Amino acid sequence: MVTPVLPKLVGQRVKRREDPRLIQGRGTYVDDIKIAGMQHLAFKRSDVAHGRIRAIDTRAAEAMEGVEAVFTGAQIAELLAPMPIGTSFPSPPHRALAVDVVRYGGEPVAVVVARDRYVARDAADAIAIDYEILPAVVDPELAMTGKPAILHPEFENNVALPPLPNGTGVSRDGKTVDDSAIDKAFAEAEVVISQRMVNHRVVPNTMEPRGVVAHYEPGKESMTIWSSTQAPHILKTMIAAMTGLGQHQVRAIAPEVGGGFGAKINIYGEDYVAAAISKRLGIPVKWVEDRSEAFVATTHGRDLIAYVDLAAKRDGRVLGLKMRLIADVGAYNMLLTAAIPTLTMMMASATYDIPAIRATLTEVFTNKTPTDAYRGAGRPEATYFVERAMDMLARELKMDPADVRRKNFIRPDKFPFTTQTGAVYDSGNYEAALDRALEAANWKQLKGARDAARAEGRLVGLGLSMYVEVCGFGPSSGMATGGWEHAQVTVERDGRITAVTGVSPHGQGNETTFAQMLADQFGVPLEHITIHHGDTAVVKQGIGTFGSRSQAVGGTALHLAGARVKAKMARFAAELLEAHEEDLVFESGTIFVRGAPAAAKTFAEVAAYAYVPVPLPEGLEPGLSEEAFFEPSNMTYPFGCHIAMLEIDRETGEPRLLKFVAVDDAGNLINPLIVEGQIHGGLAQGIGQALIEETVYDQSGQLLTGSFLDYALPRATDFPRFELHNTVTPTPLNPFGAKGIGEAGTLGSTPAVVCAAVDALSELGVKHIDMMLRPEKLWRIIGTPPAPAHGGRA
Repeated sequence: MVTPVLPKLVGQRVKRREDPRLIQGRGTYVDDIKIAGMQHLAFKRSDVAHGRIRAIDTRAAEAMEGVEAVFTGAQIAELLAPMPIGTSFPSPPHRALAVDVVRYGGEPVAVVVARDRYVARDAADAIAIDYEILPAVVDPELAMTGKPAILHPEFENNVALPPLPNGTGVSRDGKTVDDSAIDKAFAEAEVVISQRMVNHRVVPNTMEPRGVVAHYEPGKESMTIWSSTQAPHILKTMIAAMTGLGQHQVRAIAPEVGGGFGAKINIYGEDYVAAAISKRLGIPVKWVEDRSEAFVATTHGRDLIAYVDLAAKRDGRVLGLKMRLIADVGAYNMLLTAAIPTLTMMMASATYDIPAIRATLTEVFTNKTPTDAYRGAGRPEATYFVERAMDMLARELKMDPADVRRKNFIRPDKFPFTTQTGAVYDSGNYEAALDRALEAANWKQLKGARDAARAEGRLVGLGLSMYVEVCGFGPSSGMATGGWEHAQVTVERDGRITAVTGVSPHGQGNETTFAQMLADQFGVPLEHITIHHGDTAVVKQGIGTFGSRSQAVGGTALHLAGARVKAKMARFAAELLEAHEEDLVFESGTIFVRGAPAAAKTFAEVAAYAYVPVPLPEGLEPGLSEEAFFEPSNMTYPFGCHIAMLEIDRETGEPRLLKFVAVDDAGNLINPLIVEGQIHGGLAQGIGQALIEETVYDQSGQLLTGSFLDYALPRATDFPRFELHNTVTPTPLNPFGAKGIGEAGTLGSTPAVVCAAVDALSELGVKHIDMMLRPEKLWRIIGTPPAPAHGGRA
């Protein structure tokens, strides 16, 4: 009997294998971890943004029943050195708990260890701290003058990173700068667009807040740490270094992770404190962040100011771009804080062949929660600034926004293309993505519908945005942690396949997509494959999941490991079938000689021989398990085009998104269904930033939007049905031609929505509006239109 041939799975809309356990509540998260004798932690946090600690009184907390111990910052400093960062940029000392000075509201100052979280929280509330209140530094541009105070004495005028140049005429080390090209571009310009823009601060708000369980076992001299992390291997490395343990003594586990969005790449003070206390006391401890803590204690995202100048000819051809960036990085550098805004400089060319670019970046310390990676991490900011400038140019020239962009695209025959800021784009066909979006949106008809609505007195606008982003993060030359990825594939004794991967998915669907890849590679049913991840005792090496690298880097490592196992399996099968390896076919869980499927051997039969190889074929070792490391030669650059239609209520200023079309090109797709889910999530966050989400501090440095009463999150009812399409431009950098898609939705959506809002208000003379597009802000503009301003300012 011949086994039916299995259909190919790569490229198919396979439902996520992870979902049944999650939607049935059968997943295991950090807070589900329970260990006998486990104590709970609660942190006393600063309620002032900037202050000198005069005294800490812990007596009331220590006297409470159920309290095991109380540690102040000074005591923890005896156990832990200042926290490390993942970049080479200069950084002030950052203790896990503040010792002398607090620099943002929510900074941890002391920690309680107690029998349950409720006693711990009550005890933390009982700790009394006397502060000398210092002036709060809130405005980054004022902070650069050293006013109203200095956060870190060793950083003059609060400048965390002095102006760092990039672009045309700038040497790689930034020490040599030649202005002739950029000066020439602006001297020859027939029109110059100038605009100050703000890409405002947002809070990641993952569904599951952060959490950690640390269990040091003195008898074994080993530490196991469970954390809601995107990078368990980085966590293991950092915990070992900070606690004085060898890496062989630390096991890090990422169980189910309820969203990360970049914020969970970091190793936080709470992680280090939990590990240090567990080791000091010899007991397991748990800390789980509550939502109020998450608003102030987990890193924020974005928060860049850009002064953008665009030089062009009257026909729409761009000659040069200047971008002066000021990044408000908050009170300290976290793991990647200093590096994130450099990606904004790197991607300043966007999808355009701009002959001269000059970008400069200054990073500034303020009395706010530190910033770090947030979905897109520097690339959405670049897209927003450039796309708004291109839209303003189109309006100044009275050109269709699509035509201005088309005139400046990097042409397909120029790839790989090195931009003026040093990015090397792998492949692209931007005009194809634009054409597909215009077709899908029915651009001409859409403009007619907008004009008809305006004739009725309605404020309706259209916005268009291109984007290109950098994904597949690696190689190691650009990453302190290493840019490779690791995988191991094993054919078990029963013929089933087990694979481990160094990436650590938390919504990306890799248990499904990686199984699809292996099912096609080996010719077996999907259900015969199991994917393991997130446990450093099982997955010996890895880097983690961030920067849309899971498929491009981790998937390639898996493919290479699978190929090695398959080759070895073919040799064992060739012995059993008395055939040549090159004549064998892997199909439907069997291996047979081409043309003779009736004589097939099952995977179980071949595996049984491989594990009990009597006789052992010459040149072979027993077993069917191989590993692979993959180091990418470059990063990948997916791209796309987004179009939005938006209406603003004349009476209330309320914006309403009427239509949204997204065309994305991530190369070849492993699973289009999962890709669509990733795009939906990115669109929600990108549109959310434009219309709904905003982090607001007052002049004393207090966070005014520290709960869901004041910080709004997008809901399904805030969106129309997204219309998703794609083009396919494979990358040459990996076997699947896949580029990455996890962050794409956040790039094109935000500028498309803002461009639509500006278009809707253009009859009032509006040329630019800074996010967030609060109804009150739009209502005031409608009631009091801006006076005409030179250079495209509004």
